[in-house]
Amino acid sequence: MTDAEFVEQTIDYVRSELDGAEGGHDWFHTQRVFRNTLLIAKDEKVNILIVSLAALLHDVADSKFHDGDEDAGPKKADAFMRKIGVPQAIRTHVVQIIRNISFKNSLEKNKKPFTSDELFVVRDADRLDAIGAIGIARAFNFGGYKGRKLYDPEIAPRVKMSKAEYKKSDGPTLNHFYEKLLLLKDRMHTDTGKRLAEKRHAFMLEYLEEFYREWNGTA
Repeated sequence: MTDAEFVEQTIDYVRSELDGAEGGHDWFHTQRVFRNTLLIAKDEKVNILIVSLAALLHDVADSKFHDGDEDAGPKKADAFMRKIGVPQAIRTHVVQIIRNISFKNSLEKNKKPFTSDELFVVRDADRLDAIGAIGIARAFNFGGYKGRKLYDPEIAPRVKMSKAEYKKSDGPTLNHFYEKLLLLKDRMHTDTGKRLAEKRHAFMLEYLEEFYREWNGTA
């Protein structure tokens, strides 16, 4: 099977698996991450099949929707790749990317992180979809899905959480800007990711200014 056929079969599989998923982690999110991945990869020396499969499979079983099970996604992705005959070396690398792509794992201390140029490309692509206009929409969509408040001036953001604390956090959606979204610009690895993040970060700052003006009745 050719690389292109592996990718096409994976697209069909992920679209089916994510049918009916929460709006911030559905097929359209995966599609945007895949497109951003290919855009970033143009200027990087990476294996295109690895980054393509990792981008497509990175949220096929997100732990947030599987009782916090962080093995669900990697296992499901690996099983699918085995089924269609993806070579073991490729599968292993893709699974490592899926295990290390999330923001919460960057909060884990005393653990030697897995790194690769392919991981940096896919992680930047995923983080780009968490910021800017799309990122704002996704944050409030997920907050509504979880029944969280939009904002509560009495509940301060927790900006130095551990991984365990972050996973249990259920604060207002606006706090998520300070706990994650506004931190991502400075955590990009690729030049393209950094460039695109600058504009999206600035948009979020403008949004927050307007939000507070309207909240306080000064707009």
